[in-house]
Amino acid sequence: MQMEQVDVVVIGAGAVGLAVAAMLAEAGRDVIIVEAGPAIGMVTSARNSEVIHAGIYYPEGSLKARLCVEGRQALYAWCAARGVTARKVGKLIVATDDAEAAALDGLHRKAAANGVDLLRLSGAQAMAMEPALSCVAALQSPETGIIDSHGLMLSYLGVAEDHGAMLALNTPVLSGAAEADGIRLDCGGAEPMTLKARVVVNCAGLWAQRVSQSIAGVDPASVPPLSLAKGNYFDLTTAPPFRTLVYPVPVNGGLGVHYTVDMGGRGRFGPDVEWLDHADPDRVDYQVAPRRGDVFYDAVRRYWPGLPDGALAPGYAGCRPKPHPVRAAAEDFMVQTPSQTGVDGLFTLYGIESPGLTASLALGRLVTGYVAEA
Repeated sequence: MQMEQVDVVVIGAGAVGLAVAAMLAEAGRDVIIVEAGPAIGMVTSARNSEVIHAGIYYPEGSLKARLCVEGRQALYAWCAARGVTARKVGKLIVATDDAEAAALDGLHRKAAANGVDLLRLSGAQAMAMEPALSCVAALQSPETGIIDSHGLMLSYLGVAEDHGAMLALNTPVLSGAAEADGIRLDCGGAEPMTLKARVVVNCAGLWAQRVSQSIAGVDPASVPPLSLAKGNYFDLTTAPPFRTLVYPVPVNGGLGVHYTVDMGGRGRFGPDVEWLDHADPDRVDYQVAPRRGDVFYDAVRRYWPGLPDGALAPGYAGCRPKPHPVRAAAEDFMVQTPSQTGVDGLFTLYGIESPGLTASLALGRLVTGYVAEA
């Protein structure tokens, strides 16, 4: 098998991998994107709420907080310049009892520390805006929006390819090694190939740990544990009850069973948090069990008592890569540079869950800056 010498390999063609590739190519690097699947963005990037987050929930100074705010601002500008559909529909975070109302105060302070402006509303004010709603207090986020995630990914790929990047689909990374003159990657698929790269950026999402462990020379201690949290969505079969997005107070592992709309205006609820009893991305079952709807009805009726029986139909599911033990405290994005991976030229991203779509451009620019420094 012939070895091809290349400048940069980005592993993974989800939203973040494509954004990283676009930013690197725009900065003048020669980039090859290798993707194990038959198309771009088929896994986590295709199985989420398609929400542009404001930056409310994350600890001050964290990568999630900083990159969400930076990414949200950059994303709206990117979409406007390139014709990608994005709409600022806003959202309400609602409290349905006094304990949740007290929790809103903490969210309000956290958002302010992150530079995000929220409006505190009484229950009466929120219900005047959304008559179907039931709550005792709410926070309004005018900067939250929805986005055509596939259109966004196509725009990233277009910019990357306009600057010379190439995409290789059906090309899984099987193994690799740190060598004196670069990083060797052995890729499978119908046309196996071996690449020798000066720089490798591991954006493999759910498979990031597995890719790192397949590259000889990577410091084993640098690879975090992986827990998988499946998120199920249910489609609303009736007319949309709200004009804005509606979120409950967050729960451990996620943002609660919230109401969003797709780009066609159809309503949906989710995701919930279903911790899996394994850490194998290849074993994730993306079917939505109808029985989980029972929990959804209970959760949704806390803030929409008028949800009719039988109005929820199983939709789709996604999976969050959690780089820590099950049910541990939420952790930050992990962006490792060669000093952490132990391999010259190897950069790895772990735990890129929500708000990864919102932060994708900011993550791309961050990685590009790290590569330039290295």
